[in-house]
Amino acid sequence: MAEDRIREIKIAKIDKLREAGHHPYPERWERSHTLAEASSLEEGVSGVRVCGRIVSRRDFGKLTFFDIQDLHGRIQCSVQKDDLGAEVFGQFNKLVDIGDFVGIVGATYNTRIGQLTVRASEWQFLGKMLRPMPEKFHAISDQEIRYRRRYLDLISDADSRARFKMRRDFIRALREGLDAALFDEVETPVLQTKPSGALATPFETHHAALDIPVYMRIAPETYLKRCIVAGFDRVYEFARVFRNEGMDPSHLQDFTMLEYYAAYWNYVDNMDFTERLLRDVIERCTGSLVVSHAAGDIDFGGEWPRVSLSHLISEHAGIDIAAHETAESLKVAIKDQGIFLDDIDHLGRGALIDQLYKKTVRPRLKQPTFVTQHPVDLSPLARRNDDNSFITDRFEFFVGGRELANGFSELNDAEDQAARFRNQVEGKDAGDDEAMHYDEDYIQALEYGLPPTAGEGIGIDRLVMLFTDSPTIKDVILF
Repeated sequence: MAEDRIREIKIAKIDKLREAGHHPYPERWERSHTLAEASSLEEGVSGVRVCGRIVSRRDFGKLTFFDIQDLHGRIQCSVQKDDLGAEVFGQFNKLVDIGDFVGIVGATYNTRIGQLTVRASEWQFLGKMLRPMPEKFHAISDQEIRYRRRYLDLISDADSRARFKMRRDFIRALREGLDAALFDEVETPVLQTKPSGALATPFETHHAALDIPVYMRIAPETYLKRCIVAGFDRVYEFARVFRNEGMDPSHLQDFTMLEYYAAYWNYVDNMDFTERLLRDVIERCTGSLVVSHAAGDIDFGGEWPRVSLSHLISEHAGIDIAAHETAESLKVAIKDQGIFLDDIDHLGRGALIDQLYKKTVRPRLKQPTFVTQHPVDLSPLARRNDDNSFITDRFEFFVGGRELANGFSELNDAEDQAARFRNQVEGKDAGDDEAMHYDEDYIQALEYGLPPTAGEGIGIDRLVMLFTDSPTIKDVILF
């Protein structure tokens, strides 16, 4: 039957519900148990009030079984002619369809096959589904429908529901871990006059009232460090951030990051804390430190290796980046090694190192690994190493070939930061769209004093991808 015809029939049932005395769109329903709670009840509990969407139905003359479902649970219910009377029972059978919302009042009992069921003494209509469900409440095979109409995916696919519950659990566990470590949760601006905090291309828009260009944040970093300047000891934010860049299985233009900053730590303290925090979260949410993955089991037990970026590039690309102090020299070395990088002629030295690293090193980092000591021109906000002024006290955390976290000892020298911003501006003028703007207000904040500080950004979406073994970032983002 065509979808339009099905919709017409369902709309006609709304009028019949009204005629029978049922409000098709009531304002509320008082429930005694969620479906998850009700499914754990013993037999013989009376006064149970549950509600949800009907997702399956079995009619047996004077008896109808049906399952109602929400995001967290499912339970079987029954309506019987002898309990409700012929008229009310007939209204349910004729006017209520799979996909509709209902409220049920009744008592629990076990069927002959031992299935816990709520036997209705009364029912209330709570909402009509006007359109037919794709594939009759089976998991939707069309990926585009799953992504564009996530509500249908969640209604029909238990695996999808479990994936998003896992995302919830990870965020909750991370927040609890940070709170226990005496971090304060804060909020920072999404619209900013200077996009800062990462090497990325921003989205630009216009502030009508002030008649100035503004940017959607690429990271909350510089504002969180302003909090440390202000006297916060430890801060964090779960931030939606926006980068006007390409899309692939692990990148979208808007995504969720956790960023946190701790005064008086350095990047080694930060790595130690990251290892403790993530190990605790992983074990709490998955029940194990060994996680199954398409690329093979990943073991989060033991000590996570810490290896310098220059060592890894030398090992996998055959290039000593310290021997090439200019972008032009490094371009020649990359080409001599037969390595192809997109848009290589328009990249500055920092972007070249980053692209070389992504191409030759990252895919090989399967087990948990901290990559440390990134070059200064790849890390415009990180503190210089005291023993080697060409590198920073920075790390990136990799698992399964993907970066999950980026952290460093923060640059708290205002003059050094200003000089690095100027270098970034030169790169931008030369055609590097990802280079940073000069953020004068942030420099002024640093001049009021930033204590020794370590910070980190963790990609929430990639973290959930890893632990749900999801092939694309779209699988772990609701909309």
